[in-house]
This record gives sequence, structure tokens and C-alpha cells, in this order.
Amino acid sequence: MSIGFSIGGFDVKGWMVAVAVPVLSAVSGVVYFGYDTFNRFEDAESSAQEAGDGVASLTVVLGEAVDALQDTDVAINSRIQTLEQAIADNDVRGLNERLATLTTSMTQILEQQKVLLDLRSQIERSTTITDGLGDKLDIYDQEIEDIWTAYDSLVENPLGN
Repeated sequence: MSIGFSIGGFDVKGWMVAVAVPVLSAVSGVVYFGYDTFNRFEDAESSAQEAGDGVASLTVVLGEAVDALQDTDVAINSRIQTLEQAIADNDVRGLNERLATLTTSMTQILEQQKVLLDLRSQIERSTTITDGLGDKLDIYDQEIEDIWTAYDSLVENPLGN
């Protein structure tokens, strides 16, 4: 029993089909693999080309950045020189001695202020005491005056008649 068929005048037997199908399947796999590999290679090549273009533009940007940094460096050096000159003109080093003198003076002023506050509180206490004495002295004056009046009346009338 043999299976076969005829195409365009050729007799194709079953065993030929059984051999041709795996061979054609393998050949189509190889063709697909080659096509896929070729497409991946082209994609990698275009990516590398884009990266090369990016590196070129990055090189230009970095060059501009270096120029800008050099300009900034010049500006910073100029500012530093200006600040150094201002410090020298204002005698900042001499300010430390002046500040020490001011600190000493302020310390002395604070000590004297404490003494003055103590004296002020003593004066206030003295004022409070003397204010009370004024009333007592008026009473004592009146009593002394009454005593002298009584003495004078005894001198004039010794027997009290």
C-alpha cells in the first residue's frame, strides 16, 4: 500500500512527503533565525549610531560647560580679590582688639550698674524710713513744745494756783 499523488505530471510518493516536510521545516526555521538575527543586528547598529550622535552632542555640551566654568572661575577669582581688598580696607583684624576692649568696657559697665541698683534700693529703703520719721519728729516737736510750755507755766506760778 503506497500512498502517492500526482502534481503537474510528477508522481509524488508518501515517503517523499514524509522526508520533505521536516527538511522544509528545518530550512524555514534557519531562514527565520537568519532574518531575526539580521534585524537585531540592524537595530543594534542604529542604536549604536544614535548613541554616537548623542556622544557627539554631549561633547559639544560639555565643551560649552567647560567654557562657562572657566568664565565662572574668572568671575569668582575677581570676587575673592574684591572681598580680600574690602577686608584689608576695613581692618577686620583690628576689629578683634576693638571687640575685646568693648567687651571689657561692657563688663565694667554691667558691674557698675549692679552697684548702682544696690545703692538705689538702699536709697529707696532710706527714703521709706525717713518718711516715717518726719511724722514722728512732728509729734516729738509738739511734745517738747508742750513740755516747755508746762515748764514756763511752773516757773511763773510755782505753786500751781
